Amino acid sequence: LRSDWSSDVCSSDLMNFNPQRFILHLILSIVVTAVSLTLYACANMARPGGGAFDEEPPVFVKSTPQEGKTNTTPKKIEIEFDEYIKLDKAVEKVVVSPPQMSMAQVRSNGKKVTVEFKDTLQANTTYTIDFGDAIQDNNEGNPLKDFVFTFSTGDHIDSLQIGGTVLNAADLEPITGTYVGITSDLADSTFTTKPFMRVAKTNEKGQFVVRNVAPGSYRVFALKDINNSFTFDLPTEDIAFLDSIVIPTSEIKLHADTVWRDSLTFDTIRIIEVPHYYPDNLVLRSFNEEKKMVYREKTERVDKRKVTFIFSAPEDSIPVIEGLNFDATDWAIPEFTVNKDTVSFWIKDSMVYNIDTLKMTAGYYYTDTLNNLSFRTDTLNLFMRQKPKAPEKKKRKNDKDTVQIEYLSVNDQIPGTLDIGQKPRITFDEPIVDYNPEGLWLEMQQDSVYILQAAELIQDSIRPREYYLNARLQPGASYVLTVDSASFTGMSGLHTNTISKNFKVRTVEEYANLLISTGSVKDSAFVELLDKADKPVAKAPVKNGEAKFIHMKPGTYYARIVLDRNGNGKFDTGNYALNRQPEEVYYYPETLNLRANWDVKQDWDIFAQPLIKQKPLEITKNKPKEKKRNDQQKKTTNTTGSSTSLPYGGGSFSGSTQQNTGKY
Repeated sequence: LRSDWSSDVCSSDLMNFNPQRFILHLILSIVVTAVSLTLYACANMARPGGGAFDEEPPVFVKSTPQEGKTNTTPKKIEIEFDEYIKLDKAVEKVVVSPPQMSMAQVRSNGKKVTVEFKDTLQANTTYTIDFGDAIQDNNEGNPLKDFVFTFSTGDHIDSLQIGGTVLNAADLEPITGTYVGITSDLADSTFTTKPFMRVAKTNEKGQFVVRNVAPGSYRVFALKDINNSFTFDLPTEDIAFLDSIVIPTSEIKLHADTVWRDSLTFDTIRIIEVPHYYPDNLVLRSFNEEKKMVYREKTERVDKRKVTFIFSAPEDSIPVIEGLNFDATDWAIPEFTVNKDTVSFWIKDSMVYNIDTLKMTAGYYYTDTLNNLSFRTDTLNLFMRQKPKAPEKKKRKNDKDTVQIEYLSVNDQIPGTLDIGQKPRITFDEPIVDYNPEGLWLEMQQDSVYILQAAELIQDSIRPREYYLNARLQPGASYVLTVDSASFTGMSGLHTNTISKNFKVRTVEEYANLLISTGSVKDSAFVELLDKADKPVAKAPVKNGEAKFIHMKPGTYYARIVLDRNGNGKFDTGNYALNRQPEEVYYYPETLNLRANWDVKQDWDIFAQPLIKQKPLEITKNKPKEKKRNDQQKKTTNTTGSSTSLPYGGGSFSGSTQQNTGKY
């Protein structure tokens, strides 16, 4: 009200007041406002830009039957949430326990999730439907993590749990999406003959929880189930098993629960009782028995001089060849690849390799239907595939009498600068049938003088077409390697041209030396240094509690140790039938930084950290996925230098030391 209004004006306005006109104006105002708001809402179906994004997952509202209900045998379950939802990879993520031989049908519609069983439900059994993070809200995709629905066909709900982590035995990688199952039948044959009683699936960190377990004694297994049988019935399946029997237990612990008045002020602190279930820290080391199916994938003759057999898995024996249109007595030179899954026969006789179609029988071992190695013989007709000839170059007038000499092709693997201990290598395009060692010259440069050195070229035992230089090469020295022409003769009769190569060897000062003290592990083990891709770059045996790495290039390394039970210098997998676990592998949980011309000594207690926390996060391939955010929302990055401890890698390692100790 204006203070300067006079009483006369107010009296005049009141006297002229029209109630009907006022009500009409009021109704028109309400209608216009309602229409405006409706039009605005229709034109703005999406959230206005710049507002806060929904980060809350769907909330469970109700279900049919009720969650936790007993004495019920539903064929279909309906679960309702407070908003529209969707399912993400339900076939992979949703796990029903006990396992279903005919997979339950899980689908979403609006705000509901429906689970329809195909199997007949077992009597007096607690059923668990673990959705993992498959349920998400429809708009933002916020997952409802670890949502579990439980009911019982009997008169009570079993409530115990068994938890832990599944790691790859060879490199401690968390195994995602593998089944973990339990059985109360403690016989060894159960794993291979009977489905699991209860199951769970590992999450992205390799963690699992088998829920709603009844009191009793159990064996625990992990299985990468290829055929959904919930039994270890295929030799190619990845498995893990515990040697000990597991008895689940629980206890009630008191926890402080803080009730906050707002974001800065708490209201009260309540003491509540929370159940804890054990064991919750089992570690299952997954492995493959490497019983691969052996069969002949194909046989080819891309080069007329070579017949190649390719197998599905390493084959130690050489196929037995019988010629049907040629004499197969000493007819070829066999050559394996490094992993022995391919063998090539280099045909020596030109009368044989010039035959258009070689007819032969090939005998070899393969895996039969009973998973045993059996011998079989195949009859083969191998056609020669001619490569198109390159067009001949026109000769110039002054080239009439020029003779083009064809030499045996050579690929030298000799860089200009060699690492200490590196051996120069020469590879030929075909097997060598004659070699004259008198044509080899190795000279070392001293000032302007070249001094002849003792040297020889030796054929590699694994790669027969490769030769390496055997000589005492001095660090920091420069060399000239010369191989006279015609020193090597290939099976085709071609000779080598003159080979000349200059190279030098790095100095000792360009390298670092590393000594790792392995504490209680004194021998029967080896240590591998790894790069940032978790690939081995060097290996050293443990002798008297130490592993020595000499002449290492400066850089950042990681390390793992393998307890080599059989002393064969490699990691060996397990075998369930023999009750043999895979060899133990441990990771050094920090980096090893090596600098040029430094000697580093590192103490390492391999048991100081739990196995699930040993592998550094930097070289862990299966890292936890970041939470998905809306594309319009910027991802914030912590730039303060602080680190977050994860349950399976990273973290600090007390007692580690790296120091310059002088040469050892």
